[in-house]
Amino acid sequence: MTLPPLAAETISHIGSLPVTNSMVNSFLALIIFIVFAIFLNFGINKYYKKNQAPKGILNFFESILEFLLGYVDNVTKDRKKSLKFLPIVGGLFLFILVSNWMGLLPGTGSFGVWEMVHGKLELVPLLRPANTDLNMTLSMAVFAVIVSHFLGIITIGFFKYANKFIKLGDIYTALKSLNPMKIFVAVIEFFVGIIEIFSEVAKMVSLSLRLFGNIFAGEVLLTVLASLIAIAVPLPFMALELLVGFIQAVVFSMLTLVYLTMATAEIHAHEDSHNKDKEKALAQN
Repeated sequence: MTLPPLAAETISHIGSLPVTNSMVNSFLALIIFIVFAIFLNFGINKYYKKNQAPKGILNFFESILEFLLGYVDNVTKDRKKSLKFLPIVGGLFLFILVSNWMGLLPGTGSFGVWEMVHGKLELVPLLRPANTDLNMTLSMAVFAVIVSHFLGIITIGFFKYANKFIKLGDIYTALKSLNPMKIFVAVIEFFVGIIEIFSEVAKMVSLSLRLFGNIFAGEVLLTVLASLIAIAVPLPFMALELLVGFIQAVVFSMLTLVYLTMATAEIHAHEDSHNKDKEKALAQN
């Protein structure tokens, strides 16, 4: 029994770039998406040229798209934002889901070459689940957080968005008012904003480690069971891993959607809300 190591194994090189077995699985997933997109686009154009509504399997995928769009609407409460976020969130969901399920295909983790590693003969598999490589999960987490900040700056504006974290504008407004309580609150919020910067780093760490930990643990579990028990016994655990792979794809994509929604939410200053409360009180009187 050879347990999979934490780091993905290098099986080849492209120039100075090492090619790991987890990269092979991710490239295969991308090829599947590209081929599928070409055929799907060809079928859709065929119906549109005839001015007909899609039928059969195309209608099935259209219904899935409508379901996903409605699900995103429940979070964003804005159809324009949903249309903007769906390619990002949906792309991450499908890639993670397919990558997780491809890791359960026969030959993944068991088909490879025997090599001498640290004086021991070990099997180096040619295929390994893409999300058992921390580099892959971390890159997706960094992408999700950076895109949320990028869209937040575009939607709100650079200075308003930066004031979420470095609240110099609030301190300046409080100092102008010469109100000790407002100055005290502004100073507290300034340090809270600094903490928010560290929380953005924590998002990347939690997103990447959650996905990596669950998928890697599943790979280790199936390896141990396949080595110790008969072939038919691990099948229920493989079905459980299908469910885990789906859940992890949903969790990662939904958290990304929440980050995108929060980053693009309008910021209402304390002064504006205070003025609105005054206007409501005057209107009631």
